[in-house]
Amino acid sequence: MITCDVAIVGGGLSGLYAARLLRKASIDVVLIEARAHLGGRIRTVDDKGQPAEDGFDLGASWYWPHIQPAIGELIAELGLSSFTQNTDGDVLFERMSREPVHRFSGMRQEQASRRLVGGTARLINALTCDMPADRLLLNHRVTEMALTDTEVCLACQSSDGLVETIMARHVIAALPPRLLEATVTFTPALEKTDAVHWRETPTWMAPHAKFFALYERPFWRDDRLSGTAQSMVGPMVEIHDATTSSGKAALMGFIGVPAAQRRLIDEETLVKACVGQLGRLFGPLAAKPQVTLLKDWATDPLTATEADVASGGHITAANEPWVTGAWQKRLTLAGSETSSQEPGYIAGAIIAARRAVEDVCG
Repeated sequence: MITCDVAIVGGGLSGLYAARLLRKASIDVVLIEARAHLGGRIRTVDDKGQPAEDGFDLGASWYWPHIQPAIGELIAELGLSSFTQNTDGDVLFERMSREPVHRFSGMRQEQASRRLVGGTARLINALTCDMPADRLLLNHRVTEMALTDTEVCLACQSSDGLVETIMARHVIAALPPRLLEATVTFTPALEKTDAVHWRETPTWMAPHAKFFALYERPFWRDDRLSGTAQSMVGPMVEIHDATTSSGKAALMGFIGVPAAQRRLIDEETLVKACVGQLGRLFGPLAAKPQVTLLKDWATDPLTATEADVASGGHITAANEPWVTGAWQKRLTLAGSETSSQEPGYIAGAIIAARRAVEDVCG
């Protein structure tokens, strides 16, 4: 059995940042993550789909420091570097399959999107480096939480089937509310209004899929194209230049086929359709990528539930409390979706983590 002051469930950005803040306050923390790696919906990989220090963001990628100061402050605090998302050049628009592709002059963005040098996982790695190994449980999935008079008892099942018990004075659940409600049993039961609130809160990224086509060089720039395209034809509805700061060339697109329909399409067919679309938009060179990557978050059981597959919905900031009743004094939610500002974004994860730590430290 492990004992601690605070157990954090979820090793994504919010959970790791909350752990950092609590440790600075000399509070004993144990962080529990169901995956074999940290980062949650932040995942940076190389051309083989493996974790990389300089790669492509399968999940969260952009941030806007002028309107999201919380994430800008943390990036500066950690000494990380960033660069501006490429938007130089014209934009393409595909309205109907029987029409030619439309080309428009690109518009200068006053609040340009930014990306981290090396990928968003650099943020995760920076937050992880000072986390003691003996207070970090990977491959452990929390299945039950039970209240005692003074603590919370957490049952955690490891990947090899063993069950670990953790006793904590307080729990911070740094994962999507919908996922928490669907995968953890609470004793006593949650208030019905809380359970409904969690269940009806969409999980950011859960219904989405991202496709990457990697190339030897960003040839579209030679034709004064920004790499940005929008399509009403598909399968991708929105495409961007995903070239890294080190020059690894790529185009990335958000697939517009709903998650439920994607289940009926094999990956090879979907990839072929995406490559064909890039060829229509950007020419013959785009139809011959060196490598393709596909991440369908709706198939990730540690991100999405059946409710996310059925309908994604739009995340809005909620004013009502996330936890009431018997659990109110022992449980705090800190997933990005629970943030009072920028819910669902990486900035929201930072804001939610700060609020959770304030709640614990009182």
